[in-house]
Amino acid sequence: MQYSQLNEMSVEKLWDLHQEVAAKLVRKIILEKAELEERLHKVSSVLGENKRERGAYPKVLAKYRNPENPNETWAGRGKQPRWLATQLQSGKKLDQFLIRRS
Repeated sequence: MQYSQLNEMSVEKLWDLHQEVAAKLVRKIILEKAELEERLHKVSSVLGENKRERGAYPKVLAKYRNPENPNETWAGRGKQPRWLATQLQSGKKLDQFLIRRS
């Protein structure tokens, strides 16, 4: 179809043509996406066979305990819990909350 033919078409015909083109584009995009996903799956499976699986981290024992609520503990990793941050701001030392192991 040439540009001059588009100029001669009515709005209704142009709209029909637009919808037809849009529908074909959608179908082609869906097919291409499916092909790309299949290729990605194949590549991922090949790479996945050569990679070692990462094991789960071992359980970390708690190092600090809240004396007011013994159920609240902290392993010393990550963000300090609120109960500990409050106690430290009030002037207490971190060593005061250590869990003594025998």
